[in-house]
Order: sequence, then structure tokens, then C-alpha cells
Amino acid sequence: EEAEASGALRPGGTICEGTSGSTGISLSLAAAARGYKVHIVMPDDQAAEKVQLLRRFGAHVELVRPASISNPEHYVNVARRRAAEICEKEGQGAAIFADQFENPANFNAHYRGTGPELWVQCGRKIDAFVMSAGTGGTIAGVA
Repeated sequence: EEAEASGALRPGGTICEGTSGSTGISLSLAAAARGYKVHIVMPDDQAAEKVQLLRRFGAHVELVRPASISNPEHYVNVARRRAAEICEKEGQGAAIFADQFENPANFNAHYRGTGPELWVQCGRKIDAFVMSAGTGGTIAGVA
């Protein structure tokens, strides 16, 4: 929503993301509902079922060899590069790099949405909150 509102992503544009699967699945569903394309870059050692699911949800999936984050060929760095390449070819707003690990929108979505939703659904009383963490956006946002 923030990318739409700011004009960083124009209608029909492409959302690029480096993911090991879960965020990509969510992005693919949301993008399809809003009329965007999705380009997912992920390590080639992930479960084949994740790749199949992403493709069924309309994502273009690019598999790369696992590499250190400092390597330009790390899946996150490749996704960032793909967004820049699309914009270079098609103009500003043609693509964005979602950047789940550094984008404040990740935290804000959970701070404004998930956290309050859980709080209300639990009758404003929570004794414990247990979850797994990937990027940390959910746990930071609901805290």
C-alpha cells in the first residue's frame, strides 16, 4: 500500500523479493489480488512444493545457488538487482524491491494490523505470545 500511495509502484508493476518461500507466498497472493506481477528470487535448495505454490499463485520464480549475503549472487541481492533492471528498462515505478528484511512497512503492518487484531481477539489479555520468526517484522510489530 505504501508503494502504491507514494507512486513507487505503478499499476500493473512488478514486486521483486528475495525469499525462502513464506513471504513470497503472501506477496504473490496479495499482488494477484491487486493486479501486480511478482518476481521471486529464492535459493534452489528450498522445497519444491514452495516453488510450485509460488508459481500456482502467479509468481515468476528465479532459483539461484545459495550464497552469503555479502555475495552479489545472494537471492536478496539478485532480487534487488532485478527490480532495478526492470525500472531501467520500463521506467520508474515499473518495479519495486519489497525488501522484507529492511523495509519499515513490514514492522508497521504488524504494529497497525496484526498486533491490535490479536489484542482485541484475546479480550485485551495476553499471557504469552509464541511464534516463529523470519525477518522479525511480526514479532517486533506485535510487541
